[in-house]
Amino acid sequence: MQRSPFDKLNKLYLRVFDSEFMRRILRNSSYLVSATVVTAGIGFVQNIFQARVLLASGVGLLAAMAAFTNVINRFTAFRIDELVVKYVRLYVERNEPQKAAAVYKLAAMLESGGALVAFALICILAPMGVELFSDQSGVETLFVLYGSLVLINLAYDSSDGILQVFNRFDAKSVIDVCQSLLRLGLTVGVFFAGGGLMQMILAELAGRLLRSLAVTALALHTAQREWGAGWWRTPISVLQSDRRSLLTFAFSTNLSATVSLVAKDSEDLWVNAFLGNASGGIYSVARSLIGLLQIPISPLPSTTYPELSRAVAQDNWKAVRGVLRRGSFLAALYSLPVAVVLVFFGRNIIGLMQGPDFLPAYAPLVILAIGYTVVNLFYWSRAALLAFNRPVYPTLVNLAGMVLKVAGVFLVAPYGAVGFAALLSGYYIFTVGLSVLRINQDLRHHLAPAAA
Repeated sequence: MQRSPFDKLNKLYLRVFDSEFMRRILRNSSYLVSATVVTAGIGFVQNIFQARVLLASGVGLLAAMAAFTNVINRFTAFRIDELVVKYVRLYVERNEPQKAAAVYKLAAMLESGGALVAFALICILAPMGVELFSDQSGVETLFVLYGSLVLINLAYDSSDGILQVFNRFDAKSVIDVCQSLLRLGLTVGVFFAGGGLMQMILAELAGRLLRSLAVTALALHTAQREWGAGWWRTPISVLQSDRRSLLTFAFSTNLSATVSLVAKDSEDLWVNAFLGNASGGIYSVARSLIGLLQIPISPLPSTTYPELSRAVAQDNWKAVRGVLRRGSFLAALYSLPVAVVLVFFGRNIIGLMQGPDFLPAYAPLVILAIGYTVVNLFYWSRAALLAFNRPVYPTLVNLAGMVLKVAGVFLVAPYGAVGFAALLSGYYIFTVGLSVLRINQDLRHHLAPAAA
């Protein structure tokens, strides 16, 4: 008897979502994916207005300011949301609320201290940033103005980690959409009012301020609900017995973030420094469009990581393997068709959205699509290594990739944005490939006793 298409779809659904872990990931991801799709659409419209006002050189300079701020912020940060998710989830599973509250308190203190140091460094290094990454002189004040973003995000990452642990993805999604709408509204206002770069920066900061205040307030409310009104009085000393593990995790992720900022997060700085703001604007458009490939995938690590941590804490390695396989399957369903669309219709999309002046962004876009597709298919690689309590391994892999990539910058610079795109894609394939091999070895080790 021949099965109907509905039966086949139902069988496929049951095969993919046959565990509570995958159903939670799907439910939480649906909030974030919906918000990401909406915010990405808003962001593309915002980019069109920005391009009309700032032109290619202005877009490149704005991207350089954002990367300059991000690089310095990452240097003093600890990827604190990963620490919060890992240890708050662990102590919640062990029914140790005092330790869970102390982790959030410690994380917020570390993040705030790092943000203050980052802003001081931005003020000190702004003249050097202008000299290296800007074709215009006298824009140090704008670099510092954009850098005030680190103060706006004083305790954002630690609060975001709390929302991930307690599944507040629905409220987080609403906040993301609201801040995107505010940024778009202000950007359109700048366009019609005849504003310039400073007004564009203020529009960006206003949206980020709304998001940071809302996420922090919601996290504090969640902490009070879970641990009581006096949770913030919990002494950090309750973590004394786990001090070594916490510090190893925090500094490993900090070092990993530092490596990542040199290898990939500072991409716009490298391009602007070697090729100038005009080519930086072209490359920025290519990287912006590659966001189409990442839209529904980018939220998945933040929803998968808590579930992997939960499964590892329960020593349920079959569930871990199932989450990884089904996660890659879902990612492939979206990533492969979209990559094909970008390759065959990317030129038309660029011409329609940004105008003929930005058509040179097509070749970098095609090359970036290869590397980002690999990242999408194994989006869980870093989350799995952290859940397996291997925070050092991705750091070492990224460090090796960073050394190769920095050495390669001097070789590819003569090839312009195309060369930088090839280098970034190669970095992703190298680092993700090694991480997946390590995860596969760990899984086979833990599953072997059960099979025997």
